[in-house]
Amino acid sequence: MKHLVFIINPKSGVERRKEIQTGIETYLDKKEYTYEIINTEYAKHGTELARTAAAKGVYAVVAVGGDGSVNDIVNGLKGTKTLLAIIPKGSGNGMARTMRIPIDTNEAIKIINQGKVTYMDIGYANDRLFISNAGVAFDALIAKKFAKSEKRGFMIYSWLVVKYMWLYKNWDWEITIDGKKVDERAFMVCVANGQQFGYNFQIAPMASYTDGLFDLVIVKKFPKILGGVISLRAMNGTIAGSPYVRHYTGKEITISHPGLKLMQTDGDAHECKNSITFRMVPGAQGVIVG
Repeated sequence: MKHLVFIINPKSGVERRKEIQTGIETYLDKKEYTYEIINTEYAKHGTELARTAAAKGVYAVVAVGGDGSVNDIVNGLKGTKTLLAIIPKGSGNGMARTMRIPIDTNEAIKIINQGKVTYMDIGYANDRLFISNAGVAFDALIAKKFAKSEKRGFMIYSWLVVKYMWLYKNWDWEITIDGKKVDERAFMVCVANGQQFGYNFQIAPMASYTDGLFDLVIVKKFPKILGGVISLRAMNGTIAGSPYVRHYTGKEITISHPGLKLMQTDGDAHECKNSITFRMVPGAQGVIVG
């Protein structure tokens, strides 16, 4: 029998835990799996719980949450043979959508039953691990504002994007991609492993989490009146076709600016210094996917 550890943030609510419990009891293949459910109790507790589970040799740890929760779990699993699985219960669920894992709890559990395993690439921004994407410009600002918001969801996220798009000032970035220098005045600079931020906002629809390469997407300075058009392109997966977007691939990317103080990894904002090096570790984590 293969043992699964489901890790849930109890702040997501009693009803959500009941939904997960019911889904597991109803749909998980009991002939194949045994399981336990553990609640996190504080920030980054998921990393500790995943590390402990991996040390016990469990088959897979199931992250019940969004990209931030998945990030925590992968931090605990890195360097082990324990697999990752995901039940998407976050706000945006960008990496789960990239992996074609259903948002519906019961359907996500059925994916675990199928047991298809692939090996995903892991990115590092300096020493900070990320699974989906990292950025240093407008997206980092939105991550910070969204984290401070008492309400979650697509409407709040969209409102923040519209509000700060008009206020945000473009910076002149120094960028090096596998030794090649690219300087760009940009609104957004995103280093992507997954395809989207979440909510089907596809910042890098061409990205693959198994090709050993980052996709660097630069949204150049554009007339703010066209912000809605660029957003629509992101929602329908055609952002790379915009004349205001440049796309590169690489294994190691350095982004610098003298005033750089804020970055985001997997939607969480962090303070940083004026230069960040992004490096890729190919095939670093086994994951059960759709």
